[in-house]
Amino acid sequence: MDLASLPPLLMTSEPGSFAHNTLKVRVPAILREAMDLNDYPAEIRAGLEELYDELVGGRILGLREDAADGAFWDEVSAPYIGRTWLDVPWYWAEAFFYRRILEATRYFQPGPWRGADPYAAKKRTEWAPGAAPATADAFLRDPPEGSEARFERAVHASLWGNRTDLSYTVAAHLGGAAAPHEELDNLLADDTLLLWRYLAARPRSRAAIITDNCGTELVMDLVLADLLLAEGMACEVCLHVKPQPFYVSDVVARDVMDAVEALPAGGEAAGALAGRLRGYLGDGRLGVLDHWLYASSLFFFQLPGDLRDRMSAMDLVFVKGDANYRRLVGDVHWAPDTPFAQVTRYFPAPVAALRTFKSEVVVGLEPGQAERLDAEAPEWRVNGQRGVIQARL
Repeated sequence: MDLASLPPLLMTSEPGSFAHNTLKVRVPAILREAMDLNDYPAEIRAGLEELYDELVGGRILGLREDAADGAFWDEVSAPYIGRTWLDVPWYWAEAFFYRRILEATRYFQPGPWRGADPYAAKKRTEWAPGAAPATADAFLRDPPEGSEARFERAVHASLWGNRTDLSYTVAAHLGGAAAPHEELDNLLADDTLLLWRYLAARPRSRAAIITDNCGTELVMDLVLADLLLAEGMACEVCLHVKPQPFYVSDVVARDVMDAVEALPAGGEAAGALAGRLRGYLGDGRLGVLDHWLYASSLFFFQLPGDLRDRMSAMDLVFVKGDANYRRLVGDVHWAPDTPFAQVTRYFPAPVAALRTFKSEVVVGLEPGQAERLDAEAPEWRVNGQRGVIQARL
């Protein structure tokens, strides 16, 4: 699969689209918030102001700092430098915006701001005892009888945890992670039973979870990892995380340990989960892997050889969230009833996408399903209320 063989990319130039609104409204607001939440010196604030002016009315500039990924960004950005932010492919624009934030805040440069997460203050709100830890504790109390029922509940909670996205507050108020059984009407495709049968027939599988947001979603991903390991469905689970801050709340390696440290404040059940997670991390059954691709503008059909080899060794890869879904199927204008298995057949391992809708891209729906939703709820593709669990095994 390659871009030339796909339908047209989603562009920020499409009037009335969510892509257009993201670059016109949401992205400038994210930049302002990063400035407000950090006590940056004048030099960094000036750089962020320049980026803001570029976003709202200027022309796109390339990276100007000396950094290890400079050659990559020079190559992939060359077609778009000098254009406006409202005239470029949407996924590239978002990925490059978050890279430019790191340039402006001197994330990769020597000095006091090297390695400082611009979104750390916002992420910390999710680690308050009454936030993600309490949600996990409520979920873990009184688990259902039977391994299949526990698996279904954990998969659904991992899905609905994706609503808690600190870059997109429209969806976060919907909740659902602690009570996934109440959300079946919002689940537009559900391959949970296929996943259960697949894993039940392959005890002690090797699984990976390509993570999305930290906080509630990450905690629910850890709940799923715990279940897979504790029930013997997997002998190893690897969390794939971003190598650097990205999309505000996307998981970096430090966030995993922050989750484990925060959980006990949520209650007894959450504290017990934290203890099991420490054990898995200590004996290697739970791993954490970052890779440069995850903070790039590339799609998953452009996996470099080393990451493709890692994926090929997995019995199942869970792909979490909306942005990762766009990278999995291509950020393009698919017909909604295009089969998920057809679009993802290139992926080097069995794959399951757990995604709530925060963008227009969708495949794998029944014929006519999208059209009915368009008539009933015009914002269904972007408001985070609905989700899918789709598998190609």
